[in-house]
Amino acid sequence: NPKDYGVAEMDGDRVIRIVEKPKKIKSKFAVTGIYLYDNQVFDFIRKLKPSHRGELEITDVNNLYIQKGTMTFEILEGWWGDAGASVDALLEVNNFISRKQKGS
Repeated sequence: NPKDYGVAEMDGDRVIRIVEKPKKIKSKFAVTGIYLYDNQVFDFIRKLKPSHRGELEITDVNNLYIQKGTMTFEILEGWWGDAGASVDALLEVNNFISRKQKGS
């Protein structure tokens, strides 16, 4: 369900913005949380203000990289599960990995 994640808004093959848990979906690309950052990330974090949930949002960090023009991305194919979303999600991910290791 894309409304549970950040969703990348695209312009051709370029990410122009990431919207966290959007009410209206503008693309099919969920941001899955596999992130690699350079040391500039610490400067970006210092600029952040807590969201309405009182948290610093990783989506805000990613949007700063987009604004700076240094965001890169890869589209990953295949199954993906958010093991941190809930206990049920953690179980689903673990069961999937267990089946893969057993070869089924």
